Amino acid sequence: MRFSAIAIDGPAGSGKSLMAKMLSEKKGYTYLDTGAMYRTVALKAIRNGIDTLDGDKLSKLIKNIDIELVITDNKQHMYLDKECVDDFIRTNQISKGASDVSKFPSVRMFLVDMQRNVAKKHNVVMEGRDIGTYVLPDAEFKFYLTASNEKRAERRYQQMVQDGKETTYEQVLEDIIYRDNQDSKRDFAPLKKADDAILIDTTNMGINEVFDTLLRYINGK
Repeated sequence: MRFSAIAIDGPAGSGKSLMAKMLSEKKGYTYLDTGAMYRTVALKAIRNGIDTLDGDKLSKLIKNIDIELVITDNKQHMYLDKECVDDFIRTNQISKGASDVSKFPSVRMFLVDMQRNVAKKHNVVMEGRDIGTYVLPDAEFKFYLTASNEKRAERRYQQMVQDGKETTYEQVLEDIIYRDNQDSKRDFAPLKKADDAILIDTTNMGINEVFDTLLRYINGK
């Protein structure tokens, strides 16, 4: 049986996570946040005192890491050393660390295998930075969402405040610019739009407008 896949790529704060969640609920697909997987690796490195830019130590770490992706009622949960770490991976420090560790092929290959295995067993909406270009190049639908730096920082800041995270708009903007630079310039599977992906600039679009736009493409209207 062949399962369907919707790939949503784009930089941080472009709205891809929210759209992926909404589409998964609408379609009854499994939502997979690949960024959470890189965040979990970054958390492991930081907890072990490993520099998230130390490729050699990260390669050794990834060989013995106890990481598990659990899907319950189409919702994803990340476990590290048998502990659910969903509440620990949404900080500026972990965001930066996730972008750092994603540079290294050993980390990406390990997590990409996990991601592809999920897609073999479920209909998925998968979001990240290289889903349409590398992880699922044969996805049925591919979208690339983007927005201005300022709008993305504003969205991410508001979300973090709602989640009770202590930060500032300036810190979030700095983090977003750093991650964009890291993700787009890495040698292996960088952040970029797939040639056959549909580009949507969400800077001046509301949530429902973006969602309706995606649905029109998916429904062939």
